Amino acid sequence: MVLRKQKSRKAQVTDLAFDYLKLKAAGKAAKGAGKAAKGTAVYKAAKKTPVVKRVPVIIGAGVAAIVATKVVKNRSGGAQAAT
Repeated sequence: MVLRKQKSRKAQVTDLAFDYLKLKAAGKAAKGAGKAAKGTAVYKAAKKTPVVKRVPVIIGAGVAAIVATKVVKNRSGGAQAAT
């Protein structure tokens, strides 16, 4: 069992601020990925097709947005995992 040192109030506030900024950055990246997916030709073509035919296309665009978000998160979180 490892005894952990109690963090000072200043260190706790600093950690909280960094975590908040990381979450905000990840949220903005996800929003950007969603907007990028909406700008693709696939999404624009899907808007013109009937609902039944466009469901797989919309799902594909959603998966692409999720993958893009995970890539962005992994890039920003790589330094955190090493420490």
